[in-house]
Amino acid sequence: MTPKYPKVKVQLTGEDGSAPAIVARCRRAAHAAGVPRKELDDFMRIAFSSDYNNVVATAMAWFDCR
Repeated sequence: MTPKYPKVKVQLTGEDGSAPAIVARCRRAAHAAGVPRKELDDFMRIAFSSDYNNVVATAMAWFDCR
């Protein structure tokens, strides 16, 4: 499956794996790539809408996570 923003690269492995750290890393990368604020807000709302697995799944659905 191709992520919503495939040009936004986010390193997940070897980094702090807490849910807030993952979302912050994704948000910084997306902001730097010019993703609109509304989209960033939607990403955060969806990511935090459930458990840790949802955070990871949402990050992978939206961005090119490594």
